[in-house]
Amino acid sequence: MPGTSFFSDMLQGITERGRKLLFSASRSADSVVEADLETLCEMLLSSRGEASGMAIGAEILGRWSKLDSAGVEQFLQTLSEKFGADTAKLDKAVDRYRTEKSPSAIMALHRAAEPRRQELLRRLNHAPSGTAKLVRMRQQLLASKDRSDEHRALDADFAHLFSSWFNRGFLTLRPIDWSTPAHILEKIIKYEAVHEIAGWEELRRRLAPADRRCFAFFHPRLTDEPLVFVEVALTRSVPGAIKDVLDEGREQIDPDQATTAVFYSISNCQEGLRGISFGNFLIKQVVEDLRRDLPGLKNFVTLSPVPGFARWLARARSSESELLTDEDRKVLGLLDDPAWAGDPSAASEIERVLLPLAAHYFLIERTPEGRPLDPVARFHLGNGARLDRLNFLGDRSAKAMQQAHGLMVNYLYKLEDIEANHEALAQRGEVTASPAVKGLLGRNGESRRGSRSEMSRPFAQVMNDKIGGGRK
Repeated sequence: MPGTSFFSDMLQGITERGRKLLFSASRSADSVVEADLETLCEMLLSSRGEASGMAIGAEILGRWSKLDSAGVEQFLQTLSEKFGADTAKLDKAVDRYRTEKSPSAIMALHRAAEPRRQELLRRLNHAPSGTAKLVRMRQQLLASKDRSDEHRALDADFAHLFSSWFNRGFLTLRPIDWSTPAHILEKIIKYEAVHEIAGWEELRRRLAPADRRCFAFFHPRLTDEPLVFVEVALTRSVPGAIKDVLDEGREQIDPDQATTAVFYSISNCQEGLRGISFGNFLIKQVVEDLRRDLPGLKNFVTLSPVPGFARWLARARSSESELLTDEDRKVLGLLDDPAWAGDPSAASEIERVLLPLAAHYFLIERTPEGRPLDPVARFHLGNGARLDRLNFLGDRSAKAMQQAHGLMVNYLYKLEDIEANHEALAQRGEVTASPAVKGLLGRNGESRRGSRSEMSRPFAQVMNDKIGGGRK
């Protein structure tokens, strides 16, 4: 990307001129060399020159990159404790607002309430490779064991700035195929988070065939670093198992024969951007591009993992909830045998009990904030998809068996229903699901799983009430 290269070279040139200016006087040179990181940050905030500011920012980020783990923790603590809001200015602004309540008083209050580190991070972002280094800095912050209020406040400042810097308007969608430069393909292998890519040959099978697509979002300041990517299979039907998509011996089809686009893997690449949502924009943009290029496509679905299901089911089995009958518990005991999936009789019994429980997990269970319990479900349902089908033993990999007892899900993106589905969840807390999934909830009768009132409440809430945590 020539424009980006020119911009990076320009920043580097300005920084080098700033270094020369900064170190031209021996006194200035000594003050910079002898200063610790906290002092350099104060110098950066007080700097008025663009070139000298970029030079100080580069010096700070250069030193930060050489810190050991203890040094990183100390630097993050300094940002938390020393670069918050100026309390004296804030008190003054609050007093003025109480007296005036004018627009200028509100603006002054807003400026005074902003932590100083937000401006510090903005100025660090001007340094060469500043954006990439700040993303790595937040990755270190998220990895920290510190869970103090100061730590959360610092993370909120990073997230606030990143949500602006990585706004959808700045992102570019690029196709990833077998002709993409190798250094980017290596990162696709590295960052794949759903279905591991074992090596270059497996990557080729996912990218090279005509009935496969891959798209990624990039940011102009991180030109060779994908932010998030999605892998797509073009098929004639909706698959219920991942082997139908990834099987080396599968039948390849001409893209024009495809009626269905299957989003089978969405991977976020930058841990430092956790919580900054790109995937919803990615799916919608990819759907638009695919519809334009392949007008024969009628269905847009996912084949998704269910990473929270096994953990939830384990809690249900270990409790005395009326959600499970004695017979259910006996059947679910078969899950404790690592080889159960290979026994047709055991698998059939488990499927009979497991799928209604999975329907309950998706349709009834909620977080304390009222959102779907499963993280992948929160993402797709929040984007307006419909819970379309539950696929028993859709993925027999070790990871999927551990996380979901092999369960996979199809979410359907029906473009004319996306807005209504999103509003149903956001406004009323309702999960839009197909009749087949809803039918699973009442399979074998509600009486075998407790009363109607018990079934209408999330399992976590039921259990909280039973142990006394729900007393008012």
